[in-house]
Amino acid sequence: MPFEDQILITVAGPDHPGITTKLMAIINEHGDSLEDMGQAVTHGLLSLSFLIKINERTNGEAPVIKDLLFAATKMGLNLTFQEISQKGDLPLSNEETEKFILNCVSPEKIQASFIRDIARCLADMNINIQRIDNVRPNSFSALEITALVPTKLDDKDLKESLLRVSNEHQVDIAFLKDNVFRRSKRLIVFDMDSTLIQTEVIDEMADVMGVGENVRAITERAMNGEMDFDESLRQRVSQLKGLTEEQMKQILSDLPFTPGVEEFVSTVKNLGYKVALISGGFSFFANALKDKLNLDYAFANDLKMIDGVLSGEVEGTIINAEQKALLVKVISQQEKISLEQVVAIGDGANDLPMLATAGLGIAFHAKDIVKEKAQNHMSHGPMTSILYFLGIPGSDSLS
Repeated sequence: MPFEDQILITVAGPDHPGITTKLMAIINEHGDSLEDMGQAVTHGLLSLSFLIKINERTNGEAPVIKDLLFAATKMGLNLTFQEISQKGDLPLSNEETEKFILNCVSPEKIQASFIRDIARCLADMNINIQRIDNVRPNSFSALEITALVPTKLDDKDLKESLLRVSNEHQVDIAFLKDNVFRRSKRLIVFDMDSTLIQTEVIDEMADVMGVGENVRAITERAMNGEMDFDESLRQRVSQLKGLTEEQMKQILSDLPFTPGVEEFVSTVKNLGYKVALISGGFSFFANALKDKLNLDYAFANDLKMIDGVLSGEVEGTIINAEQKALLVKVISQQEKISLEQVVAIGDGANDLPMLATAGLGIAFHAKDIVKEKAQNHMSHGPMTSILYFLGIPGSDSLS
C-alpha cells in the first residue's frame, strides 16, 4: 500500500542525549517537512512521536522511513510508523476547544485510583487529555495534566466533579486556563485568620476575656456567610472591651503560622513577587506579621484603644468582603500589575469577592460554602502546595 501524504513516527526506548538530533537530521536530509511532535521521558524511557509530510518518494515509498528505522535500531530504540491521510482524523485543537492545565498535588504518593477517577471525570465531560507530566519525580506526588476543553462546557458541573474526586482521594486540584498569565503571577494576597495563621485572632482575644464561646459562635456564622460581616465584627469587638495591649502582645507571640507559609512567602519573595495581607482582623496583628514575614502590604481593621486598653469599638472603614476586593484592585494598580497576575488565598465567605477578583483565587482549607463557590481550592496539603499551581515545582516540604 502506498504511503499517504503524512506519516506518524513513534520512537521508544532508553533515553540518552543525541536521539532527537540524529532523527531530525535524517528528516532534514530527505527534505521532508516536520508537522508536529511530542516527547516525554518516564523513568528513563523515551517516548517520542513526530508527524512528517513526505516530499520524497521512490516507487511510492518514502526513503526517510528506511533511514529512520536503521538509525533507531542502531541507537537501541524501537520505531513504528503509521500512515495518516492529509485529511486525517487526528484530534487537533480547533476553535471549539481551549487548552487547560490540571494541577494535582498530593501530600502523599498519587495512586492509580486517583488517575482512573480524574481521567473518567474528564472523559465524561468530553475533555481530551493531551499529556501528563510528573513534576515531582522523586515522590510521584504532583502532576500537571494538559487537556483540551470544549468551549461550551458547563464549568459548574466540571467543578463539582473535580471537587468530589479531590475530596475522595485527598488530592488538591487546580484547573487553570493555559494562557500567557498562568505562569506570570506577580502578586500574592493572603487573608490572615485561618489562612496565613492557623487560628482566628479574635477568638483568641475573646478567650482571654472569658467570652470565647459567644464570639466563636458569631465568627462561625460570619465565615459561613450566615451573618453580615460588619455587624458581626461590631458585636464581637464590643465584647473585647478592657483587653490590654500587653495581653494582645502575648496573643501575638503565640500565633501559629499555617504549615508551609514561611517557606511559601520566602520562595515567592525571592522570585520577585509582591505579597500582601488583607484581613478582616486587626491591624495590631497584621502589621506585626507583615514585619515578621517581610510582606509588602498589610491592611486590617483598627481597634480603638484608650490608655493601652481596648474600648470595644472599631475605628475607620471596616475591611469587609467588598473592601478586600477593592484593596486587591488598589494594590494591583499601585504595582502596575494586571488582575490576571494576582493570586488571592482565603478561607471564609468574606474572602469570596477577593478570590473572584484575582486571576487565581484559591480557597485554602476553607468552609464548604467557600470551596463550592471559589475558582479553585486547596484542602489537603501545606501552603507550599500552591507553588505547583503557580508553575514553581521543586519544593521538598511536601510530605
